[in-house]
Amino acid sequence: MIETYEHRGEGYNPFIIREGWQVAQLNHLEAQDLEGIAKVDMHRKTDEAFVLLRGSAVLIAAAENESADLCFTCVKMEPGITYNIPVNTWHNIAMDKEASVIIVERSDTHLGDYVYRPLTDRQQGVLKAAIRAAMTI
Repeated sequence: MIETYEHRGEGYNPFIIREGWQVAQLNHLEAQDLEGIAKVDMHRKTDEAFVLLRGSAVLIAAAENESADLCFTCVKMEPGITYNIPVNTWHNIAMDKEASVIIVERSDTHLGDYVYRPLTDRQQGVLKAAIRAAMTI
């Protein structure tokens, strides 16, 4: 009557997929490292909610300014707080090696509801500075 799930491996694993929604766990991987964010992504059909289980993580949101450049907002996540990224918002998450995050989103998001935007070297530098600043708060 009670199901339990845990993802111990690296990266993203959707482990509860039901009609209309899913729960996944994201564990650290190199592309999500605090110093390694090189892209942001966006979902066109779903908000995405994040809950930090353990470790340290910074949730990143980005908006385009008038010149189509990105302006970053970074928040150091606290365990047990639910953070939501609204649909059509550029985002990513930077994590330390011990970090693990639960993600709740529309079902089948992982199968194709994403658009990636690579960051330029300059944008990566700006983002790294913003992540470091968020980690010191």
